[in-house]
Amino acid sequence: MLTTATINVQELMQVADAVSKERSVDKSVVMEAMEEVIAKTAKARYGADYDIRVSIDRKTGNINIRRYLEVVDEVEIPGHQIEISEAKDKKAETYVGDFLIDELPPVEIGRISAQSARQVITQKIREAERDTQFNEFKDRVGDIIHGTVRRVEFGNIVIDLGASEGFMRRNECIPRENFNPGDRIRCYIYDVRRENSGPQIFLSRTHPQFLAKLFACEVPEIYDGLIEVKSVVRDPGSKAKMAVWTSDPTLDPVGSCIGNKGVRIQAVTGELQGERIDVFEWSPDIAKMIINVFHPTPVSRVVVNEIRNKVEVVVPDGSLSKVIGSRGQNVRLAAQAIGWDIDVRTEQEDAEKRQKDLIERTELFMNALNVDQLLAQLLASERFETVEDVAETPLEIFASLEGLDEAIAQELQNRAVEYLDRLKSEKLATTGFSDELSEYPQMNVNLALALADAGVKSVEDMAGLAVDEIIGSDEDGVGILEKFPEVTPELAEQWIMTARKQIGWV
Repeated sequence: MLTTATINVQELMQVADAVSKERSVDKSVVMEAMEEVIAKTAKARYGADYDIRVSIDRKTGNINIRRYLEVVDEVEIPGHQIEISEAKDKKAETYVGDFLIDELPPVEIGRISAQSARQVITQKIREAERDTQFNEFKDRVGDIIHGTVRRVEFGNIVIDLGASEGFMRRNECIPRENFNPGDRIRCYIYDVRRENSGPQIFLSRTHPQFLAKLFACEVPEIYDGLIEVKSVVRDPGSKAKMAVWTSDPTLDPVGSCIGNKGVRIQAVTGELQGERIDVFEWSPDIAKMIINVFHPTPVSRVVVNEIRNKVEVVVPDGSLSKVIGSRGQNVRLAAQAIGWDIDVRTEQEDAEKRQKDLIERTELFMNALNVDQLLAQLLASERFETVEDVAETPLEIFASLEGLDEAIAQELQNRAVEYLDRLKSEKLATTGFSDELSEYPQMNVNLALALADAGVKSVEDMAGLAVDEIIGSDEDGVGILEKFPEVTPELAEQWIMTARKQIGWV
């Protein structure tokens, strides 16, 4: 028998089919919205406090309306729960945690307009579309996408991507690049965020990886993975540098990116409004990579300081301006591309600096180590830059230098250590570190300086510490003296307890 409810459900099923096809959304999403509509109607009739659940058979459209009552020892939510004693009167084999399920008669849903049902269904569909769009675009972060400019707002551009909209901030646009509504545009997806209004897709034309992806489109060897882009740095719209590398000795990575008569690199440059692009070969040898990054400008000498992550580059006297570039742009991009600080100077400047440094280091070693000028010059000429270098260089390397033997090397190191300790003692005297703390067991200048730098200068300061604060804990490892393995938990505890006894805490 067809009831009014059944007829309306058939109408809603037709709505579900139409909306599902129109919006390209799974029909189950629409059916869930219909179940929500009917559940609201049922609660309006049987009681809003009841736990009423509706299910619609996906094939037949038959409606099942049920009321659920959870069996509990004591009712806390009326309408949702029932006491165990009352539940057993209805069903003997019932236990706490079970649900009593009552079938409810069909409800008259004719009072709900088709428009109201459509609103609920449309809301569900919008949520499903947002989830679908987010899942689609979050997996495309790092890709290039085509779109159409929809509108420009104070330099920010809203871009139609078909199923969604993208947003490109003004600072993600190439300077002096103008777009109008309706223009086709290529952008790089660098972030996708889930928002209540839908996925927010952030686009860029200034991102370094946009340039790398453009090369992947133009250079099959990059797309196929035969050539790897190691780093990209840009001054968008002006200049860029890209490091490339290949393990295939038969391939020329730079030549492949430039292309026959420059056709490949010109295609990328054209997309980026004439941005000049320097492609150079990456190398694990930093000196060789320095030569590559400044090619074709010749490099006379490269001095690598791995400890300070710094490179000194010497170029012919007439080449300095080319290496530095306009307002230092070229050398700045080169430093960013290789990840090292670069100091550039001419051969004449280098000669003057080396002579000046030699004189300064000679005077330093004469005063600090109490040696004559000849021996001080020997140390300075062997690239010992500081007294710390003298103190820390392995003795066998030190003794192998021409003009030195092991006995002299050992004496020089002893003098260097004494000099550094004297400097540390003088520095410690200016910190206000307590004389009482200085007399604690195994306390030395290095430990005292580390404590003073952390604000521990008095007996009261020491008394207020915990062992973990001194040596670090197993969880985070952060402690004032964590870098000093000679400070054991037992020693730290001894210091703390001594301080607490001295101020009368224990």
